[in-house]
Amino acid sequence: MDNVKFFKEAGYGMMMHFGLYSLLGGEYKGKPSDNYAEWIASYFAIPNKEYEKLASIFNPIYFDADEIIKLARDCGMKYFVVTTKHHDGFALFHSKVDPYNVVDATPFGRDIIGELAAACKKYGVKLGFYYSQDLDWHEEHGGGYNSDPKYCSGVSWENSWDFPDKKSKNFDICFNNKILPQVKELMTNYGDIFLAWFDVPMTLTPEQSKILYDTVKELQSNCLINSRLGGGAYDYVSLGDNEIPETKEEWEKLSKVDPSDINYRSIDGFKPSPFGLYESACTLNRSWGFAYRDHNWVTPEQLYKNKKHLNELGINYLVNVGPDHLGRIPGPSIEILKKAAEMDK
Repeated sequence: MDNVKFFKEAGYGMMMHFGLYSLLGGEYKGKPSDNYAEWIASYFAIPNKEYEKLASIFNPIYFDADEIIKLARDCGMKYFVVTTKHHDGFALFHSKVDPYNVVDATPFGRDIIGELAAACKKYGVKLGFYYSQDLDWHEEHGGGYNSDPKYCSGVSWENSWDFPDKKSKNFDICFNNKILPQVKELMTNYGDIFLAWFDVPMTLTPEQSKILYDTVKELQSNCLINSRLGGGAYDYVSLGDNEIPETKEEWEKLSKVDPSDINYRSIDGFKPSPFGLYESACTLNRSWGFAYRDHNWVTPEQLYKNKKHLNELGINYLVNVGPDHLGRIPGPSIEILKKAAEMDK
């Protein structure tokens, strides 16, 4: 089936935030981070030399790609999106570009993305890759250094604690040496990719966004690209985090806004998808990454209601899970997803 047609009919998917931040679980030296536990390195300005120590003990012995993808399938989810590299710069795949990855830098030594790709193929679930194409706190020249920090979930968008000299930073270096080569790896080494889920376009130029868009299309011609790539090049619109329009009228007003001076999102709305494809990524509690203290779970009833409401508006519902440091999806997440699926039968 054509990916555009599949996306329109899918309606429901699973997202997974997993990485070194899962070890900390939203807590550092006895203090909680904010609602976004995956931002903990920036929230507490943890030096790279200290944060890198997490890689030396990252060993999620209970991680089971088959179990995770089977859960998604059994709950009616048609596609799966995983954080291949989040803002902390650590890759869950065997990157030849940078040894800061799950195979080369951890005792686990297994390609998590490869295992999930195989499981998706086995269970007939489409595979999508989240990749942070602008922010990278492990890199001196990672993006975000020109943006106001008051709108982020940490002390700054970029790594300002290890690399405070903004004037010396050049995102082109990070883009050419790491970002673009890793996107090429992801689009080359893991079979058919359903969609590319980019995030937080802040520093990269429209030309760089176009390079990424063209690279994905060259290597994966049917792969759909979300609006958070930036630069105006995309196939479908990602709404804001946990954004659920309340009424059909509200949604119709938002989806028709077409300001020419934005990349993907503003207080006025967003450019419409060229294919009429929309998606809302939402959490089951408040955080995307695993957080010990976050027990603010949505109910199965609310999850079912959200899915029904979004689908009636023509919006896919992408629901996030955050495995713990051992690779286990938290029990409450599993229970909520399963009970909501029962209501949908």
